[in-house]
Amino acid sequence: MNQPIALPNRNRRLLLSGACLAMTGLIGLPRKSAAAAPKIRVGMTPAFLHDQHGLLAEWRDYMADSLRRPVEFVQRDSYRETMDLLRLEKLEFAWVCDYPYLHLKDTVRLLAVPLYQGKPFYRSYLIVRQDSTDVTSIANLEGSVFAYADPYSNTGYLAPRYEIRQLGRDPASFFRKTFFTWSHRKVVEAVASGLARGGAVDSYIWETLAHVEPALAKRTRVVSRSPDYGFPPFVAHRSVSQGDFQLMQSHLLGTAGTERGRKLLARLYLDGFTTGSPRIYDSVAQMMRAFGES
Repeated sequence: MNQPIALPNRNRRLLLSGACLAMTGLIGLPRKSAAAAPKIRVGMTPAFLHDQHGLLAEWRDYMADSLRRPVEFVQRDSYRETMDLLRLEKLEFAWVCDYPYLHLKDTVRLLAVPLYQGKPFYRSYLIVRQDSTDVTSIANLEGSVFAYADPYSNTGYLAPRYEIRQLGRDPASFFRKTFFTWSHRKVVEAVASGLARGGAVDSYIWETLAHVEPALAKRTRVVSRSPDYGFPPFVAHRSVSQGDFQLMQSHLLGTAGTERGRKLLARLYLDGFTTGSPRIYDSVAQMMRAFGES
């Protein structure tokens, strides 16, 4: 068996001294010339329409030019995957749903909240097929097949279950069958195709689909709209430096102030960003507590 070679004391001192000098030289490099002008990793969840790849590329390039840093958008198909990446410190920033934000409150900081139709709020839409004219509320869907978006989605899971609880019924047995589609768009597809009789979706996603794919959205009908909830926020991992936090926050808040940013926002069907407040998510926290979550 090979044994490690023991260096004489003098050689070991020289080696350690050389390593320390090398590290001192690296630390002293200007940030812009160090190999680690670190890439900024931004998680994108089903809060966004995943199939708009060209728009995502445009957004990434705009963000990188504005920040003068390389930017990588990391897309995942479920909220849980993005939450795990944040917990593992494999993302610096992410656009998440309000429900995951509250789950991650000890891991992330609120960075910015998008403005949708002029406000930092959105809703849960209960939808059915366009020809299901007999359905006027979620109560009419008892015993049917229902599509949820994601187990960590507020508008696509928590809110409709809370509404059923408010009826005095058990969400676990209210429907004959439920399933997750893992995106709001796919909830719309499932309802439009008749795979599910009803579903719950993010109002921002449904309204955006009404613009970009009107033929799909028109095959469904909005039965009811929930109260306002704080819009899915951008968050920063708590390990992100204050300098990088402020850099990204300033970029987002300033998006509406540039021509390029305004064009991007128009394609996103957003009006801009605001700093927001954790208080706008209090009603979601209340629903979570109703199910024993904190």
